[in-house]
Amino acid sequence: MRDVPSMLAGLSPMPNTDFSAFGPVELEPLSKIQRLTGAFLGRNWVTIPHVTHHDEVDVTTLEERRATWNATHPEAKLTPVAPLVKAMAIALAENPRFNTALSADGMQIVRKGYVHIGVAVDTPRGLLVPVIRDADRKTVREIGAELAELAARARDKGLPMAAMEGGCITLSSLGHIGGTAFTPIINAPEVAVLGALAIQERPFRGSDGDIAWAKRLPLSLSYDHRVINGADAARFVQSIGRAFADPALLI
Repeated sequence: MRDVPSMLAGLSPMPNTDFSAFGPVELEPLSKIQRLTGAFLGRNWVTIPHVTHHDEVDVTTLEERRATWNATHPEAKLTPVAPLVKAMAIALAENPRFNTALSADGMQIVRKGYVHIGVAVDTPRGLLVPVIRDADRKTVREIGAELAELAARARDKGLPMAAMEGGCITLSSLGHIGGTAFTPIINAPEVAVLGALAIQERPFRGSDGDIAWAKRLPLSLSYDHRVINGADAARFVQSIGRAFADPALLI
């Protein structure tokens, strides 16, 4: 497997521009987290053949159940992220190709016997990805409480590396901000990353022929094409949709 320098050989260097020649400028140093994140993501984007599968899943019933839960449990409200993490754990079990890693030499597939899911958290110092361990064994309520605690620690004091290692797949959610699609970069050595956007209301033709409305969650699944094919990606997102339709998801 070629290393990064050999893959970049022959490319023109990045321009070193004196922007002050065109007007006033200010310099702002990158934080340590931003420098590290940029280096890792740059490596991953260059060395991993990314493909992104975009789709939507119906969350109408899930959102109704979540609203009921939040109304009756104001002390433990759930965001859409917690059930999505649980649905991803279910999808990993149904699609084990996603719960793997490619060895550093590119010659072997490492199959994982655990389900740990990373969740990207936006902090003032940069992006951190705490890992929810054994997400398949936890309820949505347990996942929600752990997420809230980890996110608060990440934004306040930061997280040790041990809290951000061992993930099987990563979730990057922009649903609290907006958007309809994007291309998340894989967090190596994982082989896929799921992007979630803002829930959209979509019209559809009801059984009586009238127009009805459904809540749909846009998902963007980037995957390593050396390990995963397009049909695998489509099935993975469908697994998430089926998990959302299961009334037991929030139990």
